[in-house]
Amino acid sequence: MRTLISTAFVSLDGVVEAPGGEPGYRNAGWTFKDIDFLPEAFEIKGREQREAAAMLLGRASYQAFSAVWPGMEDFADYKAMPKYVVSTTLTEGDLVSNWGETTILRSLDEVAALKESEGGPIIVHGSASLNHALSDAGLIDRYHLLVFPLLLGAGKRLFSATDKDTQQLKLIEHEVYANGLQKNVFDVVR
Repeated sequence: MRTLISTAFVSLDGVVEAPGGEPGYRNAGWTFKDIDFLPEAFEIKGREQREAAAMLLGRASYQAFSAVWPGMEDFADYKAMPKYVVSTTLTEGDLVSNWGETTILRSLDEVAALKESEGGPIIVHGSASLNHALSDAGLIDRYHLLVFPLLLGAGKRLFSATDKDTQQLKLIEHEVYANGLQKNVFDVVR
């Protein structure tokens, strides 16, 4: 079984919306405003590109990332990586042609089948709604979280508000950086 990893920049109060400056959110760009940049705090991002074998995205994140990531050197390893987009509305004609092989999945059952296939880890970037659905369905195996020392208040959250049984996490890697960022890697305990 493949490992499904959710990776996120997250505020201390759980917000994941518009960390890179995406329009429409009042605190857009919160990951680089008033936070000293320390390269060592972002080491995990390079490691994710080297270790992942595929990327899974929701429709909105695919549309946002596919418009810029294919031409960015920082994300070069993702270009050739197979990508899967979970969407009930996206069509083949909506896919970009310069970002490698992309497959549309129509349901969480198809995501579960992908996890059962041969291959290495699958990384999920962005995709707040998809993260909620994957977590609620018990499909996420690991979280890579860079927690920023900020309280943003309103905004899309990483975790859903669904009333469900307690889900245990095991901290397997952590580090705190001089700028206040925390790296937390959790395995989901079944």
